[in-house]
Amino acid sequence: MRLTASNLVHEIGQLPKDMIYQYVNSKTPGMIRIMDVVYPEGPIVIKRINPKKGETWANAVEESISTGMIWRLANALFQNHPVNVERVFGGSYNTRSVLEALLAHTPQFYYCYPGRIESISSNTNIKKGHKHLMWCPDDPHPAGAMYKSQTDVVISEVPTVDVMYDALVLPDQIKTPELDIEMKRRHSQMQIALIEIGQHLGFRTWIAQNDKGIVYKNKKIGEMESVVSSLRNEKLIAPFEDAYRAALMIDCIWFKNGKLMPAVMEVEHSTGVTSGLTRMKGLQDAIPPFPTRYVIVAADDEREKVFKEASKPQFHSLNTRFFSYSAVEEMYALFKKRNIKGVTEEFLDSFMEPVLGKLA
Repeated sequence: MRLTASNLVHEIGQLPKDMIYQYVNSKTPGMIRIMDVVYPEGPIVIKRINPKKGETWANAVEESISTGMIWRLANALFQNHPVNVERVFGGSYNTRSVLEALLAHTPQFYYCYPGRIESISSNTNIKKGHKHLMWCPDDPHPAGAMYKSQTDVVISEVPTVDVMYDALVLPDQIKTPELDIEMKRRHSQMQIALIEIGQHLGFRTWIAQNDKGIVYKNKKIGEMESVVSSLRNEKLIAPFEDAYRAALMIDCIWFKNGKLMPAVMEVEHSTGVTSGLTRMKGLQDAIPPFPTRYVIVAADDEREKVFKEASKPQFHSLNTRFFSYSAVEEMYALFKKRNIKGVTEEFLDSFMEPVLGKLA
């Protein structure tokens, strides 16, 4: 099971607004009140005071726990797995302890202190651990109070999987004044990840014509191994002129064995979701009925927007799937770490969410 921001918001939304909540760390002074909860994915508006400093509720300012912050924690949570909230946020977000505290007051969350593995030279010892949050949906406790889990879990605080991208160099024609270069860079990182995932799955990848000049590992991505150089050579597209023109600007298309097209993907980072859906619909309308996946690749906190737009009647025929950035990076890291071979196309489906299936 995986949690979403809307799951966390729903849980906190069930807590009474007329209560005062304490921090998980009893040594942290201060009290918290919930002022507003915006559904489905936040923000959550709170007030907090430290009475020892003479602060009062009347003078306290309202603060927001953002949707992005909620998603960041949701992506880190797994069932019965302790999570160090401080580490998740890396010291950023000054309301991180508030979010931790509010979740700890909901029925499915406990706080705990798992053992910590400490390795120095050749000696390994189990030390007293730091404060963690743990999601335990099968063992709920009464709402409005915090409960400590006596977990026997021992953890290593050395990260096991990191996703790293080599330097990207963007061609001058992409660096237009109206384009946020950092947003474009993230868009490019996703394309690189999709190319390399495709390689592991035995796919060749088409990258949008205007993105082929991006340089990765000192080579233009249009010249990378497994990247399709021209759609005129693709039998599934070339015979249909309208489809050829529609496909030119699609962010990413996977081809297999010259006979299959496993996925058509639009990476939505600097543009609206509707434009990507419209491009994919144009391609679908220009080729004979053909089994494929039409996929929106977007940031986790864009999920609600993707589902809203993709569920509109004009896009129903796409049967759109949502491939979150975190799921792309999870799959990318998995292939890099384990060099997985022999998986089927259905492997993709476990990382992508069907929009219409969720609505049903």
